[in-house]
Amino acid sequence: MAKYSTGGGLDSGDSCELCGAAGVETQSVNVAGAQLEVCSDCAQHDDTAKRDQQSSDRNEQDRKRTAAQNTARVFDATRTDSTHWESGADYDDDQLPYLISDYDEVVTEARQGAGYQLGELADELDIDEGELLALEQGRAIQAGLGGSVVAAVEEFLGISLVDDD
Repeated sequence: MAKYSTGGGLDSGDSCELCGAAGVETQSVNVAGAQLEVCSDCAQHDDTAKRDQQSSDRNEQDRKRTAAQNTARVFDATRTDSTHWESGADYDDDQLPYLISDYDEVVTEARQGAGYQLGELADELDIDEGELLALEQGRAIQAGLGGSVVAAVEEFLGISLVDDD
């Protein structure tokens, strides 16, 4: 039976002040504001260790948030010149052509002008909604879009996205 002592008065010897285990090696931990001598099984209740883990978790979240912000910053800086991304296109089966610099805006305006929601147009063209979204966000290369997706969008909406220069 556990003593639930704060260590005053009784000689705890080699027993856990939390669970009462006798003849065990103990260590000093902080549990609910009390400094206790506990066994290794009860040491998991150490409030200090929990705070350290929470701090470590927050640091990891901050690191991930900063990395995402840096990635977004780089993407935003290159988004104004989307040819930066398209110039590297080289797919064997369905090559993505070089696209005009503002293809993302042209696609979005044409879709909205035709009265389609993103999902509706994707269904109409029988393409993945994520591919159409990538095209509208200027991420054709990153999404691995093929030329057939661009051609289908151009034909259906009556627009030109390919840079013929």
